Amino acid sequence: MFYLTIDILGTIAFAISGVLVAMEKKLDIFGVLIIAFVTAVGGGTLRDMLIGNTPVVWMHELVYIFTILGAVIFAILFVNQIKYLRKTLFLFDTIGIGLFTMVGIEKGLSADLMPVMCIILGTITASFGGVIRDILCNEIPVIFHKEIYATACILGGLSYFLLIQLPIDDTYAYSTAILIIILVRILAVKFHIALPNIYRSKGT
Repeated sequence: MFYLTIDILGTIAFAISGVLVAMEKKLDIFGVLIIAFVTAVGGGTLRDMLIGNTPVVWMHELVYIFTILGAVIFAILFVNQIKYLRKTLFLFDTIGIGLFTMVGIEKGLSADLMPVMCIILGTITASFGGVIRDILCNEIPVIFHKEIYATACILGGLSYFLLIQLPIDDTYAYSTAILIIILVRILAVKFHIALPNIYRSKGT
């Protein structure tokens, strides 16, 4: 039940971030719904296909469809109350990657994958819904910028596997790893911490 709750919360967060991007782009209601949907389930769909978990989870669990529809309706109804759209988008996106990284790791553990593969799977789960969203909205995906994004997922995943070696409940390790991912991304953006950019302009 705990893991399902985390998955649903991540779905809500990413669906809302998809709605916000789609509304910034002034898409119609169908476009808003599609962007919210692919943002919410894109990473999880790729994850399930990679581990052979088909049909993918949202195809046999209607709760995900209803959750996305509810999140879309909520975001549309209350978008005028959101004063700082980009800050809100960043917040929901950051919460989403924290939650979905750990969902992906849990799926990897259930498939008996090695820890490093679980972390990769968690990063894919967290990142690729946003990648699809940004591509459809004609933006360079955030994961390909120098901004800390996938790195936060990897650090959170590593922290989880370190924490479960300690004599603490797995639920606390799971929740702490989510918070680490969220905090790493927030602090990286706040203090302009970024990965090195290998681009060099012509003539240098």
